[in-house]
Amino acid sequence: MLLNLLRSGNSNTLTVIMYILSILLTVFLVLPLHECAHGFVAHKLGDDTAKREGRITLNPLVHIDYMGAALMLLIGFGWAKPVPVDARKFKNPKVGMALSALAGPVSNLIAAIVAGLIQNALILMVYKQVLPIGPQIAGNSLMAYVVIFFEFLITVNIGLAVFNFLPIPPLDGSKIMMAFLPDKAIIWIYQREQYISIALFVIIMMGGFNGILGAADNIFYKFISWLTWLPYGWAV
Repeated sequence: MLLNLLRSGNSNTLTVIMYILSILLTVFLVLPLHECAHGFVAHKLGDDTAKREGRITLNPLVHIDYMGAALMLLIGFGWAKPVPVDARKFKNPKVGMALSALAGPVSNLIAAIVAGLIQNALILMVYKQVLPIGPQIAGNSLMAYVVIFFEFLITVNIGLAVFNFLPIPPLDGSKIMMAFLPDKAIIWIYQREQYISIALFVIIMMGGFNGILGAADNIFYKFISWLTWLPYGWAV
């Protein structure tokens, strides 16, 4: 994302700064929230592994992965240190793993919704009218760039959620998918997870998922845009 902004030549300094700030907030707050959500739900379902290792916290220093953070800044794709979950401690291991995994991307969608609600409130308060959501808001005022900051925050969180829903190890979507697979298939996947993860990384760097992820991002973006305007319908 940052590389794309710099290459496009259409983004001014303040737009780039807003993007960097949104990524920093994602790295130091949203990614910790994502990982904390995994650990919290796992703990509620009977697995205390994350709690014992001090991972049910929003302290970014506990969760941050520096390579993942750097890639998040540069290309909009990154990760934090995964929270350990022990499926053997769940009453129903498949369901427990699926719900614990689901908590992460759901936390990102919630973060996107909160950012959208704040952004729309700012638009209504400052511009006194309903405007299209996004960086296309006219003007070079400081508030316009604050709105842009929330726009980036929304899109980054949607992107993280959609990406993690992919049913490919080691992403959260694979653990959700395993709730519906026979044990033999799950064992086969775990035995080859390292190789699948490497292949996934290579495909991502080559842009192999850009089409499907872009389409899914757009669907979630439109839904969240509609949802976060609902409370302000009185202003239309």
